[in-house]
Amino acid sequence: MKTCLIVDDSKVIRKVARHILETLDFAVTEAADGREALEQCRQSTPDVVLLDWNMPVMSGMEFLRALGTETLSHRPKVVFCTTENGMAHIRAAIEAGADEYVMKPFDRETLHSKLQIVGVA
Repeated sequence: MKTCLIVDDSKVIRKVARHILETLDFAVTEAADGREALEQCRQSTPDVVLLDWNMPVMSGMEFLRALGTETLSHRPKVVFCTTENGMAHIRAAIEAGADEYVMKPFDRETLHSKLQIVGVA
């Protein structure tokens, strides 16, 4: 079973994403910010991280940069999931190491296609 870490400060978004991912047969864990997510990745690296952009403590971009410096068993695929839709944001996320990008609000079909693109669905 594939694993996904949902990183979002919104409990509602985490709940919706968890429901969608579980219907796609993912084992799901959650983190409310980037620092918590980094700790979880150190303990057990997921196959994919669904990552919010704007969060307190450690933002999605800060998490992505920190993840790049970690020595993990493997590098998880990272799908940025945000309301930031400008080309500059998308380019910055990809350059920082994100594998794909999905806009909020998203549905099961959209998320599933993004996970297929990065090779985890």
